[in-house]
Amino acid sequence: MSTPKEDPVSIKIEALRKRMTEVALEKGFSSEESVKISQELDAVLNQIQHKANK
Repeated sequence: MSTPKEDPVSIKIEALRKRMTEVALEKGFSSEESVKISQELDAVLNQIQHKANK
């Protein structure tokens, strides 16, 4: 799915989304690990949004 032209942030977002889904399906959506990954993903997305609004 990822190509060499993708930027590192996009690659990180996709990796976090994939990992979050895997963990949520295995351990539950409200598991501590799922929530932690979700928060990390939110932080990355918030950074992107903040940069876009400048």
